[in-house]
Amino acid sequence: MQIKTRLCAKKSKKVCLIDTRKELGQSPKECNSALLKCRLSLQKCRMVLLAEAKFVSMASPTQSKSNSGVEKYADISWDELGFDLVPADYMYVTKCDNKENFTTGVGNIIPYANIAISPFAGILNYGQGLLEGLKAYRRDDGRVLLFRPEQNAQRMQIGAERLCMPSPSIEHFVEAVKQTVLANKHWVPPPGKGSLYVRPLLIGSGPVLSLVTAPEISFLIYACPVGNYHKGPLNLLVEDKTHRATPGGTGDIKTITNYSPVYKAIAQAKARGFSDVLFLDAVTKKYIEEVSSCNIFIVKGNVISTPAICGTILPGITRKSIIEIALGFGYQVEERVIPLEDLFDVDEVFCTGTAVVLSPVASITYGDKRVEYKTGAETVSKKLYDMLTGIQAGRIEDKMGWTVEID
Repeated sequence: MQIKTRLCAKKSKKVCLIDTRKELGQSPKECNSALLKCRLSLQKCRMVLLAEAKFVSMASPTQSKSNSGVEKYADISWDELGFDLVPADYMYVTKCDNKENFTTGVGNIIPYANIAISPFAGILNYGQGLLEGLKAYRRDDGRVLLFRPEQNAQRMQIGAERLCMPSPSIEHFVEAVKQTVLANKHWVPPPGKGSLYVRPLLIGSGPVLSLVTAPEISFLIYACPVGNYHKGPLNLLVEDKTHRATPGGTGDIKTITNYSPVYKAIAQAKARGFSDVLFLDAVTKKYIEEVSSCNIFIVKGNVISTPAICGTILPGITRKSIIEIALGFGYQVEERVIPLEDLFDVDEVFCTGTAVVLSPVASITYGDKRVEYKTGAETVSKKLYDMLTGIQAGRIEDKMGWTVEID
């Protein structure tokens, strides 16, 4: 279904209808880049939807197919898909007063564009905001699945309580995610080509001067098709000077402010050829905690260990799922304090997260010591990865009841 959008040029009432999917005659990478630049340029214009829709799907299952019944996809090269910003067409928006609650069923699917926000907004001045991340997967039969969206909703509720914001109910959150994915269904990659990354955002959008919660709270959801976050096994650098989280802080909620403080450490590590950074506890600097945006596991024989959730570690949904899968396979799983020294005597190490899924670690470097680990087909991490991704994509029966079909 093609939604026509009115674009108002500055100092002119002339209305232009622009087809952003015009044949560009370029290579796949150049085409993707040109399309992205075009989309970002269009965001500078005021976008008005001619036919307003209130929390309804902008692309039903029948509308996302051609007349021949063949599934239609966005016009990009799916084989070239990486983990880059290529915004999908539509996003979900709703707001409420900070003394009220979000109303289930109240929200709008609108064209993806920049949002208007006060310079005094709580999110801009004091970082009052939470983010989530989940994915939509296309099955071989064309149906689209979400993976454990209610877990993201629950985690957002916990974070919102900490940051003094109302949050959507679980029902509202899941339904809004469904509507966003349905509106962007043609951006869900073909089976085996990637997934649609969905980003819910809860922010203090109202203006404030004092250190108080914003008077208006906005709940947004937007999406982007993605491929693999990492192209191969990771090489991690242990960081013992910068800390991702501290006791009594916000390390256990998905607040926006948790991420930018580690940018410098990540950039320095990547400049030295490492994939990412492994952070230690801030008190003793003796125990491993997390990689910059994912949880970490170690494997020794039949025992799989991961740092315990103790206020400084994000309770990852992929982390939780891998623990349950591993238990189902008969592995012994320990959630415990893990000394740095344990890394020097294990068989495997891997990381988990929505973006990275399950990524094996090839090596960890600490000071002048570098330890290498098993990766490849005959590993515990590969066995867990195959089960997890099989369930997510609908290739393996979901006996856990984790997936949610959106059609």
